[in-house]
Amino acid sequence: MPRTRSELSTLTGLARSTVTGRIDALLASGLIAPSGETASTGGRPPATFAFHPGARVTLGADLGATHARLAVTDLAGTVMAQRNADLDIALGPEAVLDWTIEHGSKLLDEVGRSPTELLGIGVGLPGPVEHSAGRAVNPPIMPGWDGFDVPGYIKRRIDVPVLVDNDVNIMALGEHFAAWTDSEHLLFIKAATGIGCGIIAGGQVYRGAQGAAGDMGHIKVSGAEETHCRCGNTGCLEAVASGAAIAAKLTEQGIAAGGSRDVVELARSGSVPALRLIRQAGRDIGEVLAGAVNFFNPSIIVIGGSLALAGDHLIAGVREVIYQRSLPLATRHLRIVAARTGEASGAIGAGVMVIEHALAPGRIDAMLR
Repeated sequence: MPRTRSELSTLTGLARSTVTGRIDALLASGLIAPSGETASTGGRPPATFAFHPGARVTLGADLGATHARLAVTDLAGTVMAQRNADLDIALGPEAVLDWTIEHGSKLLDEVGRSPTELLGIGVGLPGPVEHSAGRAVNPPIMPGWDGFDVPGYIKRRIDVPVLVDNDVNIMALGEHFAAWTDSEHLLFIKAATGIGCGIIAGGQVYRGAQGAAGDMGHIKVSGAEETHCRCGNTGCLEAVASGAAIAAKLTEQGIAAGGSRDVVELARSGSVPALRLIRQAGRDIGEVLAGAVNFFNPSIIVIGGSLALAGDHLIAGVREVIYQRSLPLATRHLRIVAARTGEASGAIGAGVMVIEHALAPGRIDAMLR
């Protein structure tokens, strides 16, 4: 909302001279711009100022197990250009990040912006990430990525701040920012090749002490003790309810399915075995989430990822178990819904991660200096 110098002084409690100096610095940076004049009460009408979303842009990269999604956004998180591609994370960090840098640069050219206008680059990876260091830690499906310096590698090509997080965290951030800003306590579930959970607590991403919060895919499911997981344990939720697990079960039944996409296509075509397995996957996810609902008491659970594109069967299974097993107080106002942002949530969230980081008060001071 546009404000005058006088209004800003009243709102902040700062002296008029301090506000004027601050406004002049922000105007010089381009982060705010004049927004006309307000009605006069006598004398010259006072000028108003407003945030300028087009002052800088961000590049967000959502790198999944088998896909890459890029988006250039303005400072309001509005997507200006995007690109999706099939890309195997197992190709290794150099190949995947080279592709990201090359195609990210092309997106900047498409919107007529230069790397000097980049506020920063956000990257989501499909494995455990130490957010403070920007490095994956023992990721089970990412050969060659363990401990790799992602920010350092990118900054050698584009010298801007680079932030790295788990892909589900940035999807949660993007979905919250774009669709559920009124919900301060949100769980975002990604059900795809793997299964993960992003946590929004008090309106902010909650990562835990080391960045491992929300790794629900490796919580044990009752009755699945003999099922081996790629992490080395048995009975993990991901080993029984992920898109890869469902595809393997369908293949055992003589129904060709190579992964999550095939499972979704079968479900959409009315395959009864696929629909049954998706419903059961929802129940298994609901079993793990029921404990999280009692423990965390979210106001909303958002189900996303490729499996959520198969229709209502996955969410129906989740709801069935959560409402049965969670405490009535915890579920009294709980909503369990499908993601609204679609495949763009991760790339948007990666951009929002950069915006929130770079526009924090202390970093704005450094930028203005």
